[in-house]
Amino acid sequence: MDAHVARTTWRTVEPIHGAIYFVPEAAEEYAAVGLDDRMQGYFASRSAAMGPVGAEVVSATFFNFDPGLVRRSMDGVWDIADPATVLAARRRAADRMIRRLAPGAVDDDLIAEAATIATAAARAASDHLEGRPLFAGHVGLDWPDEPHLALWHAQTLLREYRGDGHIAALTAHGLSGCEALVTHGAAGDVPAEVLRSSRQRSDEDWEAAVESLRARGWLDDDGALTAAGRDGRAWIEDRTDELAVHPYAAIGEESCERLRQLARETSRAMATALGFARPPA
Repeated sequence: MDAHVARTTWRTVEPIHGAIYFVPEAAEEYAAVGLDDRMQGYFASRSAAMGPVGAEVVSATFFNFDPGLVRRSMDGVWDIADPATVLAARRRAADRMIRRLAPGAVDDDLIAEAATIATAAARAASDHLEGRPLFAGHVGLDWPDEPHLALWHAQTLLREYRGDGHIAALTAHGLSGCEALVTHGAAGDVPAEVLRSSRQRSDEDWEAAVESLRARGWLDDDGALTAAGRDGRAWIEDRTDELAVHPYAAIGEESCERLRQLARETSRAMATALGFARPPA
């Protein structure tokens, strides 16, 4: 399968999963189980599928967040709420989120069909667990019965499958988490300051990463990507796409196209409601 097909299918459906990181329902459900801090809720809810892991595992698998932020957020978190409690809160948040942002997706036959296709892709991905810790943790979770939640859960699996592959590509190219953020910002898709502040990277860490990339020949004196930097970014994105192909190849191009057709309206509604910069086409 052409990697472009897999990437396009993932991008089209991704807002159905990705919205969970931005909606008030998530913060409310995490607070209800004792996780009042936003970043504490984020790290715990996404890592809970791997069990009661510590900050080091979260730093390794999330890759680009300030390690001090991760340590502060994860300190004692499982004493407040165990992973099963946090996962249940996350699923409640997903249900409430979809019912608010895309109420037509609930009890909808087309979404049920989309869920069936996405589930097939996610289950196919479970044949390739090697080197994918976040994905592997989610594979062992129970599947929801409701179709709109089954679609959300399937896309969660596919998102983590792709994300683990992306980290493998970054690591293979020798980039640190902060260096990866700097190159992302230099590429112009997301403002560098948004990336730095959202991951709470210090000015000192950021400048050290910039200097390292300049020494490597990836950035010029103005902080823009050089030809070598653009080539490096392109290699990483191409490898990420290639490493994410398997689940989509398993269901075939026709099913990928059908999944995009079925999920597009719901995905676009959720992306637009949250003001995502690029709603799915």
